[in-house]
Amino acid sequence: MEAIVYEEFGGADVLRHETGVAVPEPGPGEVRVAVAAVGVNPVDHKRRRGWVEQFYPTTFPAVPGLEFAGTVDALGEGVTGVAVGDEVLGWTKTGAYAQYALADLFVPKPAGLSWEQAASLPVAGETAQRVLDLLGVREGETLLLHGAAGAVGSMAVQLAVASGVTVIGTASERNHAHLRSLGAVPVTYGEGLADRVRAAAPQGVDAVFDAAGHDTLPVSIELMGGEKERIVTIAAVDAAEHGIVFSGLSAAPDVVRASLTAQAGLAVAGSLRVTVAESFPLKEAARAQELSESGHVRGKLVLRP
Repeated sequence: MEAIVYEEFGGADVLRHETGVAVPEPGPGEVRVAVAAVGVNPVDHKRRRGWVEQFYPTTFPAVPGLEFAGTVDALGEGVTGVAVGDEVLGWTKTGAYAQYALADLFVPKPAGLSWEQAASLPVAGETAQRVLDLLGVREGETLLLHGAAGAVGSMAVQLAVASGVTVIGTASERNHAHLRSLGAVPVTYGEGLADRVRAAAPQGVDAVFDAAGHDTLPVSIELMGGEKERIVTIAAVDAAEHGIVFSGLSAAPDVVRASLTAQAGLAVAGSLRVTVAESFPLKEAARAQELSESGHVRGKLVLRP
């Protein structure tokens, strides 16, 4: 089968497009999926560089990719509630940058959701909800969200605003109109950020969600008056040095399935906007990862095998 493979840590040039990769066979409790679309995430290039081994240990040769949308192709022993031919979205166990992948954590894909939209939901939706729950943000509070225009950030903005939370979102100026349309108050990142946040939220901020990871933690701690308990990052690899929680692990499977099912329904109904920035053929995975690594993507990058 066609797949993207890498056998060492490094830049995007370590990614190889191969056509003779063995098709995986589903084990007990697993399904094999014919992948229709793959979501590209910042964690993909961080794993490729070896930066998050403590959370995602790598066994070479490795196939990148956490999330997919596709059609069930084969069932492993003991699998119930799904049939060959069903359309699903979820997380793969074998790497999603491939024609076929194995999975045991997935939900049905609503008919009204495109393949690209479906593949954009699992990681962004689960991560956004998990971190908001960790922070305990509630109606009437103010959340500072770094990297608000990205896939996770855009999802978190919508979920937080829907809960009655005021969101101050950092982004480049070209993404400010997008953030306003989602209900956030945009501010430009970079030098002078603390002053801009104070001007936008004179009452102060109650929690910080860092989805950017580019020197965001010191200013976050400053804006929280030195308090660190309600700052969570999914992007800063130096989190431990600052005493900040790095959230890289998923919630319980049943919770994840319920949340993803609900978010897919909201997306179909138009209540949750899923923004696909660009779609690439699988063989251009290196280009997609380089764009992701630049940190200037509005919404989701998607690969199509």
